[in-house]
Amino acid sequence: MTPDSQQIATEWLVDAGLRPTRQRVTLAELLVGDGRHRHVTAESLFEASKTKGASVSLATVYNTLRAFCDAGVLQEITVDGSKSYFDTNTHDHPHFYWEDEARLSDAPSDQLVIQRLPDAPEGVEIASVDVVIRLRKV
Repeated sequence: MTPDSQQIATEWLVDAGLRPTRQRVTLAELLVGDGRHRHVTAESLFEASKTKGASVSLATVYNTLRAFCDAGVLQEITVDGSKSYFDTNTHDHPHFYWEDEARLSDAPSDQLVIQRLPDAPEGVEIASVDVVIRLRKV
């Protein structure tokens, strides 16, 4: 990574109110250091950190991703009730899940139309709506 990517990562953390520890900066650099949005799993981020030569445990990756989500700088998307992907784009938008590749990507928001949601049960409100469109090669 470059000094610029490290600065971008550090500012991303500070702006979120997170202390920029060495491990957080390393992981943030992999997530946002180039200024592009990405979808990662804990395992893929762990592998990327190993490739970079960083000394970060898988448990630390999981804990750091949770802290990033809690701070609002990552969005967690769950597929199949057990597989979690983490998205650096925290704005509401739909996703494609490519079943053959076990990969998540953004779907065009401007093409999605949700005309009506069911009423929430009494005493609760709808917090968010996640749209994951599953794709399979034919």
